[in-house]
Amino acid sequence: MAAVGDEPWLDDAAGRLVRPFTVSNGRTEPSVALDLISQVMATGITPLGYLGPEHAQALDLSRAPVSVAEMAAHLRLPAVVTKVLLSDLVDCGALTTKPPAFRHNPTDRSLLEAVLDGLRRQL
Repeated sequence: MAAVGDEPWLDDAAGRLVRPFTVSNGRTEPSVALDLISQVMATGITPLGYLGPEHAQALDLSRAPVSVAEMAAHLRLPAVVTKVLLSDLVDCGALTTKPPAFRHNPTDRSLLEAVLDGLRRQL
């Protein structure tokens, strides 16, 4: 059970009460290269010192592999802020990362056309 003050500072009417970049202490560059589809997973190592409630929530969410994009959505933070938080956890050994494994060349014309066709069908 979370202690009082450990939950994200949210208000139903106003939304997030703390600006996202306050969570990362104004940092916009992660120390570890993370792609939106990179996978992160908790290692079981407990970080030393206080990191913040968002870090604890990220660790909790990463018990199973999760992508950076999914993590950002769950934390309700911009991707760049999420990358900074995750890189903090990687730096202290609490998270491990796995780069995306592509089965296809991401710039393969047929793959890009298939994605474009799928997007057009959604509109």
